[in-house]
Amino acid sequence: MLDSLKRFFSQSAAGDAADSGRNTEHDVRIATCALFLEMARIDEKFTAEEMETVLSILKEQYGLSREHADALVTEADKELEASVDLWQFARLINENYSIDEKIEIIEILWRMVYVDGKMDEYEHYLMSKLKNLLRLSQEQLIGAKLKVLKSSGQ
Repeated sequence: MLDSLKRFFSQSAAGDAADSGRNTEHDVRIATCALFLEMARIDEKFTAEEMETVLSILKEQYGLSREHADALVTEADKELEASVDLWQFARLINENYSIDEKIEIIEILWRMVYVDGKMDEYEHYLMSKLKNLLRLSQEQLIGAKLKVLKSSGQ
């Protein structure tokens, strides 16, 4: 993963709350985690394996303890439940991440899609929607998918 993504996820959850008007790194972590949760739940079958995948990503790739990963998931879940759509999360990501970092997020989302070995129509729809929300091209979306499929041996 890119160093900046690791940095966003490995820093403590105590962001600079007095950061007038600017989005804190904590807010961006919540936004990214919310996308992970939305993908895991999109088919209305949120399995233990999918939850473990989300937690594994937060712990192993971003250096969070189980406790911090659980807290981030809880907070992201609250934000996701209170949101009307995914635009607010995508906006934070677009404002704070480079194209390469957004492609890394898409790769993680593709990994989540294929946790069960297949992509259903809801996952397909959400990936297409996120491509647009994150201002990525179809080529970038497919390139990330092929990279994930190749690395997983599918």
